Amino acid sequence: MVSVGVSSHAANATSDLSGVSLRIGTYKGLWRPLLQAAGLVDTPYRIDWRELNNGVLHIEAINGDALDVGSGSEIPAVFAARQKANVRFIAATREDLNNQVTLARKDAPIQRIADLKGKRVGYVRATTAHYFLSKQLAEAGLGFNDIQAVSLTPADGLSAFARGDLDAWAIYGYNGQIARTQYGARPIKTGLGYLSGNFPIYANPRAVDDPRRHAAITDFLLRLQRSYVWANANYLSYARAQAAETRVPVGDLVELFNGRSTDYSLGPVNDTIVQSHQDVADTFQRLGVLDGPALVAPLWERSFGKALTARAAA
Repeated sequence: MVSVGVSSHAANATSDLSGVSLRIGTYKGLWRPLLQAAGLVDTPYRIDWRELNNGVLHIEAINGDALDVGSGSEIPAVFAARQKANVRFIAATREDLNNQVTLARKDAPIQRIADLKGKRVGYVRATTAHYFLSKQLAEAGLGFNDIQAVSLTPADGLSAFARGDLDAWAIYGYNGQIARTQYGARPIKTGLGYLSGNFPIYANPRAVDDPRRHAAITDFLLRLQRSYVWANANYLSYARAQAAETRVPVGDLVELFNGRSTDYSLGPVNDTIVQSHQDVADTFQRLGVLDGPALVAPLWERSFGKALTARAAA
């Protein structure tokens, strides 16, 4: 099959990619159904999909040479930089920040972030939720010592919220939507204005340095880039594909999309993205989450930029 808008270098290489296999980490309801719904899943190389439910696992798998491509937020990538993990960040997606949200129980006396003082607040440690909650608290003159902070996985947080064990919850994605639709949670603040909206795509340096796998990764990124453009204009079709994999109702997914802070996109690495990531690293060091400075720039890889820029322009 002809690859989708690849660069000339990658296009010349795709004719012999039939023996290439990419081990790609995915989240339930994201890249795999996105490519399927957009009609771009028929690649000239094999994809070995591996479902991993957080960015830390994606980076650990890449660092251990068990994965070629993965993704996540800037936060696991900060820890990777601090630990000098064997990983590269090769592009960034722009995603919705209105589904990164601090929620209050429907019956809790909480109307603003300042009201979280003394309350039981769930969050997911070392994630975007940890980051935006810390920023929101600081803006209100509070810190984590002023709340009863409870670190929970997203699934455990949803269960705790449903039981009434939490007064508020900083969370992202489908779990926050479920808390709203099923348990009447009230949004207090979203991540808009606190997060950059950049979500790095992670890659295995061994794959990046291999010419054939580099060509396959380029092709894969271009397919994703084109699929995001398609999804912005055909979201109902994508939502149906997501729902089939996640069991989240189509209506809930469409509601999330309709309330999005921005359209979805995928673009090349640039100086603004790298500086935003460094700001996150510096903030986590100030919070004491990192045990020392993390320099992120050396882990950002720009060899895919020309192809992604050309496709975006087209």
